[in-house]
Amino acid sequence: MDIDGVFSGGGIKGLAFVGAYQELEKRGYRFKRLAGTSAGSIVAAMIAAGYNSKEMLDELNSLEAEEILDEQRSIFPFKFIKWIPIYWRLGLYKGQALENWIDERLKKKGVKTFGDLPPGGLRVVASNLTNGKILIIPDDLYKYNIPFESFSVAKAVRMSCSLPYFFEPVRLKTSEGKVIIVDGGVLSNFPMWLFDQENVKKIRPVLGLKLSPDYKNIPPNEINNALQMFEALFTTMKDAHDARYISRKHEKNIIFIPTEGILTTEFGLTEEKKQELVNIGREQTIKFLQKWTY
Repeated sequence: MDIDGVFSGGGIKGLAFVGAYQELEKRGYRFKRLAGTSAGSIVAAMIAAGYNSKEMLDELNSLEAEEILDEQRSIFPFKFIKWIPIYWRLGLYKGQALENWIDERLKKKGVKTFGDLPPGGLRVVASNLTNGKILIIPDDLYKYNIPFESFSVAKAVRMSCSLPYFFEPVRLKTSEGKVIIVDGGVLSNFPMWLFDQENVKKIRPVLGLKLSPDYKNIPPNEINNALQMFEALFTTMKDAHDARYISRKHEKNIIFIPTEGILTTEFGLTEEKKQELVNIGREQTIKFLQKWTY
């Protein structure tokens, strides 16, 4: 059965999506259109390029943190001082290694640019800090006089994954000068609205996959210090847009995958933890499909 799919952000926790994909694939569901933010954009791009769940799991399991965390060189001798250059560079890691890794994976399937994918087959969400607007790639590229057919899918995914202060933002050259692009989760961490809109007839069933408990069971933020307040601010900011949009009607089409206890940037997971994430995704999908009506 053909469906459209939307994948949320969530960093390394996105491994849970592979388990969900395994179960959907086993039951004959095929994604025709995909959209994703941050980690969800990696999974969406790999599916759009033609990866099956086994191939995707093999690629992600073999990924080592040092392959994608290209730390800035520092002239300072002390570890804590390495954070000082972030004031100018705006990120602890460059992000180019992540783009290269994604590019190599997609090339294996013959995909380099959006011109290599079916029209409308993939949408990647990023955030334009220069004008404060959501950037949907490739749809919005024409606004910057950038031809989508020649735009790199890997670069779009890197833009969507550029977690502020962790990865450097992408400085995109446009006809109006450079614009600063960061993680799509800043403005829309779960872009279900791209395919499932009120008063618009859907082409086919739309299935969302979100790395969190459902909205009724999200625990309250505990704020006892400045770091916890910053985390609560960022969480509120990235979820507010999508939470307002998603109604009870939409919730019935979303697989919620709770992944508490694992940090978004915890790239050094053990093999056991990785498998645990995959299993959580699979188990939640099995439960969901038992009662899903579309």
